[in-house]
Amino acid sequence: MQTTIDLPAVGTVEFTAVEFTADEFTSAEPDAGRPYLLLHGGGGVATMAGFAGLLAGRARSRVLLPTHPGFAGTPRPAGLASVTGLAEAYAGLLDRLDLTGVTVVGNSFGGWLAAEIGLLGSPRVTGLMLIDAVGAVVDGHPVPDVATLTPAELAAHAWHDPARAPRPPAAGGNGPSPDVLALLAYTGPAMADPTLLDRLRGLDLPVHIVWGASDRIVDTAHARAYADAVAGSRLTILPGSGHLPQLETPEELLRALLEE
Repeated sequence: MQTTIDLPAVGTVEFTAVEFTADEFTSAEPDAGRPYLLLHGGGGVATMAGFAGLLAGRARSRVLLPTHPGFAGTPRPAGLASVTGLAEAYAGLLDRLDLTGVTVVGNSFGGWLAAEIGLLGSPRVTGLMLIDAVGAVVDGHPVPDVATLTPAELAAHAWHDPARAPRPPAAGGNGPSPDVLALLAYTGPAMADPTLLDRLRGLDLPVHIVWGASDRIVDTAHARAYADAVAGSRLTILPGSGHLPQLETPEELLRALLEE
């Protein structure tokens, strides 16, 4: 089921309203299990949709999968131009929906966003899973400029087995895709925040960090940096997986999530 939710301005971000388009997944026999907020990365909501349905069915719970404003042609208010601002908007969404006990699960850019949501201290959020999250600055392990990579290069960086990467849509012109431009509007060209790891040292939430062993966008040094920053966090490395475990090894990722 897809819904559109309008929010007034929230927190300190300088914009007038946010419109969220979200897919909601529930099992045929949902129970009172905790709800999940799934946050996609730069590849768009399609990279999380299959896993959202799998999670809803196995966890017998409610799974909300929004499209970040600006992705897939959705509107993005001009003043909404930072990861922290988007995190505040998502905290407002949880308030509007009156959700409690929420586990926030994010991949890539969505992982960074999940960390920022956790740092806001919303009482509605009770746990985080960061999956191959960008956002950290790790000396000697730079993040490649994804806007300059060819589809073949991106597959080689993102997949354990690049032959399994989906065929990209036909090019619509020169330059980065609209979704990459939407991503960079939030992250800036570096796709990282040098203050993030230090800020995470004060995070007081259960955090599970899950990483594909073959990720060459943010390698496992980033996983260990996140784990070192968050006291008491769990770290799981998934063999045979790259930057997108929810696509490449969904069963292993689901097992890691549900065994918490």
